[in-house]
Amino acid sequence: MDFGSWIKDLLGQKIQKISIDAGFTCPNRDGKVGIGGCSFCDNTTFSPAYCNGNKSVTEQLAAGKDFFKTKYPEMKYLAYFQSFSNTYGSLSRLQKIYKEALDDKDVVGIVIGTRPDCINDEILDYLAQLAKRTFVLVEYGVESVNDDVLKRINRGHDFKCSLTAVEETAKRGIFVGAHIILGLPGENDEENIKGIHELYNKGMRLLKLHQLQIIRGTRMAEEYLAKPFPLYTAEEYINLIIRYIKALPDDIVYDRFVSQSPPGKVIAPNWGLKNHEFTNILHNKM
Repeated sequence: MDFGSWIKDLLGQKIQKISIDAGFTCPNRDGKVGIGGCSFCDNTTFSPAYCNGNKSVTEQLAAGKDFFKTKYPEMKYLAYFQSFSNTYGSLSRLQKIYKEALDDKDVVGIVIGTRPDCINDEILDYLAQLAKRTFVLVEYGVESVNDDVLKRINRGHDFKCSLTAVEETAKRGIFVGAHIILGLPGENDEENIKGIHELYNKGMRLLKLHQLQIIRGTRMAEEYLAKPFPLYTAEEYINLIIRYIKALPDDIVYDRFVSQSPPGKVIAPNWGLKNHEFTNILHNKM
């Protein structure tokens, strides 16, 4: 099932995520694990205009609601802590920012995007208590199930770390998702599908997939321009997604299949499709 339909059934009405930049960083940016971040990453490519780390959580929520209210005046919202690693801080800081979001009368839950190496028992125990009162989704950036690929992209953790984080989160009754990029150099589809099954067996129930995009200014862009490697065409990627859906358990909730970065930032691939156009083609083909 797609996330929009699933969350509407769960919470009883249409729900929209509002992205928030709470001013976090990542341990492979600040030197704790590494520097420079992941080789594919430019956070500005997926942060909406209303998402501004110089503003408070309350201010960003207000801006997000203004953005969506003309289209969906009766909408309720999930506060989506999206930018960088949103459990990479002290428990007291996390409690403060999550509470600020949940104090908004229109916010009915939170989504926390983070890395599997930025979680611990103290934070998970707190989130487990929070999940008894409101909707909580922890979304881990797994990116790849292959340790050699993770090393190549400067991820700073291995796949075992992801499996452990998913297991520890799910066993506390917290809804847990995984983010995977398809098309990273060195990947194998069969290995990927097997790895996603392993995540599922540890308790992962939401999956966010998207195609690799080569973004200007990243180290992966330098690598690609120096020695181009294969990237999926739209048709190849649609066929790949169908293959994944057929191979994976039926009760996985799919949050996303494709990503669309600003055209001026994308070197390749250039499919000329908006996200909803891609999804329509996928549905029709299925």
